[in-house]
Amino acid sequence: MDHQPNQLALQLFEIAIADRDALEIKLDSKAGSRILDFAVGREGHLDAGILLGRICMGGLAQIEVRDADDLLGLRSVEVSTDEPLLSCIGSQYAGWPISSGDYFAMGSGPLRMLRGEEEILAAYGLAAPPQQAVGVLESNQLPLEATVEQMAAECGIETRFLNVCVARTASWPGSVQVVARSIEVAMHKLNELEFDLKTICSGTGSAPLPPLAEDDMTALGWTNDAILYGGRVELIVDTSDDAVRAVIDRLPSSSSSEFGEPFLDIFERYDRDFYKIDKMLFSPASVRIENQATGTIWDVGEIRHDVLRRSFGIE
Repeated sequence: MDHQPNQLALQLFEIAIADRDALEIKLDSKAGSRILDFAVGREGHLDAGILLGRICMGGLAQIEVRDADDLLGLRSVEVSTDEPLLSCIGSQYAGWPISSGDYFAMGSGPLRMLRGEEEILAAYGLAAPPQQAVGVLESNQLPLEATVEQMAAECGIETRFLNVCVARTASWPGSVQVVARSIEVAMHKLNELEFDLKTICSGTGSAPLPPLAEDDMTALGWTNDAILYGGRVELIVDTSDDAVRAVIDRLPSSSSSEFGEPFLDIFERYDRDFYKIDKMLFSPASVRIENQATGTIWDVGEIRHDVLRRSFGIE
């Protein structure tokens, strides 16, 4: 592996520690591990969200928050990477449900490659040897000591080699790092469509940053809608045109029969069970693919400002 996402993420983790006062981050420790509280029980800092998003992507992406320039008057989260497989699938994808006693969180970040138990990691040979590992937990509680011990054990390391970032969804750090997943969502959808992710050379994405929600459930809905109805992704691929044609019409979120309703309405209809929702919904609103092998370009999907206004309560 040419790049070491855990090492790059660790460098950013150390920056977060050094700048923790300015970024409103709290340093804690459990069972010898280091834990950075980016925003548990509070709003947090916008710049901390950018740093958290970069940590989540294994230090292999650029993230910025731009001022409002769309019809909604909202800022946007912009992301770009030249290592899409490592940064999005190997690191950013929240593929590790962490459950310990009463504690539950979705785990993301490059430490997942030490654990290596996810099907998608095995399929692409995304593994990392025991080392200093960095992970991100989406939760409004710090992990328990037993949680940290369980995480370290599953990664095959001692707890002193474990570095964890935590943020609630209804915070600026939590919202930014979720909305920064526009490219990752597109790649995960392509994986569902059996497209070879190794042929994706680079990606750029953007999605509106919703207002700050009062609770995590509302934030869950708003951050999903930001990508499903406002996300724009451009991917550069190197493959045959036939490989792209086989998936392109099913790639945007509009290919799902669920498309057109705010995410929380859909979520409630299925009794808050993600696995009952049509998988085809989970993708960006608009996708452009450019095949550098042939020069062919495809544009699919549509931005739906009306659904975003309804979701976010914008008049």
